[in-house]
Amino acid sequence: MKPQMKNILAMTAFGTISIFVRNIALSSMEIAFWRGAVAIVVLWLIKKFAHRQADRTITGKQRGFLIISGMAVGLNWALLFMAYEHTSVAIATLAYYFAPVIVIALSPVLFKERMTLVQLGCFIMATAGLVMVIGTGEMAGTDNARGICYGLAAAAFYASIILMNKAVPSVSGLERTFIQFTGAVALLFVILVARGGFAIFTASFSSIANLLVVGVFHTGLCYWLYFASIRELPGQQTAILSYIDPFVAILVSVFVFREPIRVIQGIGAGFILGFTCLYEVLKSRSERT
Repeated sequence: MKPQMKNILAMTAFGTISIFVRNIALSSMEIAFWRGAVAIVVLWLIKKFAHRQADRTITGKQRGFLIISGMAVGLNWALLFMAYEHTSVAIATLAYYFAPVIVIALSPVLFKERMTLVQLGCFIMATAGLVMVIGTGEMAGTDNARGICYGLAAAAFYASIILMNKAVPSVSGLERTFIQFTGAVALLFVILVARGGFAIFTASFSSIANLLVVGVFHTGLCYWLYFASIRELPGQQTAILSYIDPFVAILVSVFVFREPIRVIQGIGAGFILGFTCLYEVLKSRSERT
């Protein structure tokens, strides 16, 4: 399979995950836990049968850092699934995809990266897009407001993962993901035990089937496809293709769940996705030169 097709398949699948998550009668925390646990098994099998050895260059410090960032992955998943419970998939996804904008804002402070006027404009316009999405009456309802807050909290954890991963650039994608998922599962296990244990043993066949799809396909296989593709694709193309995920998620929200989206929210969606994508493309070009 060509790397472009691997990436497109993975991004499209990520955009459809809400269809399956909403059909799992478990708490968001437990869905996130089993998602990671099943994916770890899948990635272990891929490593074993693809004859991929562990990256021997990983130091104990890097491994610890990846486990900590993996804990953020687990909370990121759980918060996004909570957002699905309280607001539309489109609004939850757009709040979640504010993460790159958070990274844009923090990178000059944390990594001393210089921001051009055009990049600053992208940041301002993407922020304006978020205001359009959440400032048109969606915040009036308590449940919608809670869903948006969960989505933004998930975005904050997603941004922290992106920033923390910059500290371990030498670790391969598959090995990095395996270690991070281990951290995610470990933290979620502790949280679930503290909250009273697991409900999977009383779950319906339908819930378990959907959970297996999320764990095996959307997480284990699709993360493998994604990391296999980005090794062969230029950064600019990877940045552009990554926005297939939110685009498909919005289509799912409108056409599968029949959730309304207002014109001003559609414009805001275009601002968030369009200007963050433009920023990524400009950054990729500057890194090549």
